[in-house]
Amino acid sequence: MSTYDRYTNAPESLQWQVPASGAARFSWEYDDGRDRLLALYQKGKDKQWDGAKRIDWDLEVDPYDPLGTPDEALTLYGSRHWAKLTEKDKGELRKHYTSWQFSQFLHGEQGAMVCAARIVESVPDLDAKFYSATQTMDEARHAEIYGRFLHEKVGMLYPVNDNLQGLLGDTLRDSRWDMPYLGMQVLIEGLALAAFGLLRDTTDKPLPKQILAYVMQDEARHVAFGRMALRDYYKQLSDAELREREEFVIEGCYLMRNRLSGVEVLENFGIPRQEAAELSEQSEFLQLFRKLLFSRIVPCVKDIGLWGERLQKAYLDMGVFEMGDANLDLLMTQDEEIAEQLDRERFAEEDRARVAEVEEAIAEGGTAGP
Repeated sequence: MSTYDRYTNAPESLQWQVPASGAARFSWEYDDGRDRLLALYQKGKDKQWDGAKRIDWDLEVDPYDPLGTPDEALTLYGSRHWAKLTEKDKGELRKHYTSWQFSQFLHGEQGAMVCAARIVESVPDLDAKFYSATQTMDEARHAEIYGRFLHEKVGMLYPVNDNLQGLLGDTLRDSRWDMPYLGMQVLIEGLALAAFGLLRDTTDKPLPKQILAYVMQDEARHVAFGRMALRDYYKQLSDAELREREEFVIEGCYLMRNRLSGVEVLENFGIPRQEAAELSEQSEFLQLFRKLLFSRIVPCVKDIGLWGERLQKAYLDMGVFEMGDANLDLLMTQDEEIAEQLDRERFAEEDRARVAEVEEAIAEGGTAGP
């Protein structure tokens, strides 16, 4: 069975082509680099891992409750439709929502892989090319992992959300070398990180928790890379050039806030698009989720020097302005520590199991007699 057969609504084509623009840049300076970026490149090499081995794929997943999602988190909860749902219907709804969320993660990670490869091609500095090469591998691993989870554990995929695809296209079509950083590293990855974090911290299911924690450990480095590169570059830009990039950020933030709500899921349950959008707007959980989505973006945008009056007003309108003071370094450190702690707990448990096996074998040997 191919991916095409698992899509809830099959895309018109299994390929999407975005015309490339901009220059491929080479650097003949091989002995000059920013220490911070080269240290990040070294860390990127040291932290490579194999998704087939580090993740315990033998863990069972209930496709009708992959994340342990409570009723209150489902958009239909409390609506006129909720009372009509059987327990089987609610299981189907959880399956669809998980499929929709992780499908967007999957499509976004493929977009991140392509953008990272584009950065390798277009960024002028060799130290940034080096790091982006490690990030390209990271994003390939993430796409592999999310794809495997959806194929093997959930059994269902959703096509890429139109608005996510639009933002990816705008990011890739822009000829300026810094735009893949801004569109992908800051906006799309920032939104994804916040969503990953919320699910990682609320799910009680071990397999998706592992996947989300280990992916976020990589993403902590990626955001640090984007901040370093853009902060240095944006100090050199004129006010007009900064305003252009702020407009891009504003448009992208509104697009993602207003359109990434899973309306497609409700449509698949027979609810008209307009009503599905209204139900999404009324969902208290979804309102909180949308606000939390900007917890990684706002402090990053402020840190790299895009903090003009119009951008600040947009964040005030969205109710997320105060997030600009969040400690992004602390958040990223926590992401790394959570993944490392998860490893320690898993390996300690495996060690205890091995010791118990040995002790049991010794005990059986001692009682067997000559």
